[in-house]
Amino acid sequence: MRRLATLLVLVAAVPASADSKLPPSALAYTQLRDPVQEARAKALMETLRCVVCQGQSIADSDAEMAGDMRALVRQRIKAGEQPAQIRRWMVQRYGDYVSYDPPLSWSTAPLWLAPLVLLGFGALLARRAFAKPRR
Repeated sequence: MRRLATLLVLVAAVPASADSKLPPSALAYTQLRDPVQEARAKALMETLRCVVCQGQSIADSDAEMAGDMRALVRQRIKAGEQPAQIRRWMVQRYGDYVSYDPPLSWSTAPLWLAPLVLLGFGALLARRAFAKPRR
């Protein structure tokens, strides 16, 4: 029992040590001076998923990794790259998971098909639950 408690404490402590003690990237929390560029960067950041948080965009996440990703987006926008180019680069670097709108492929098919399968399963269960018994 004591070993289990120790293991649980160690597992619970892992997320606390996920971020480093390094200062954030220069553009992680600083907006670009050009409001048009910042608007483009912000729009792109809303569509990219934080690879650490999993449920938040990099625009909303406070994770260190999300800050680094925001800084990369802003640097590339500032250098004149188009959002579509930056999105492709991010997908190449982090995989399809980084996008909230992954393309349909063999690796992402479960993401697209699971809701349909669950909906069909729910309809089947509802039909059986509300069907009149036959005599």
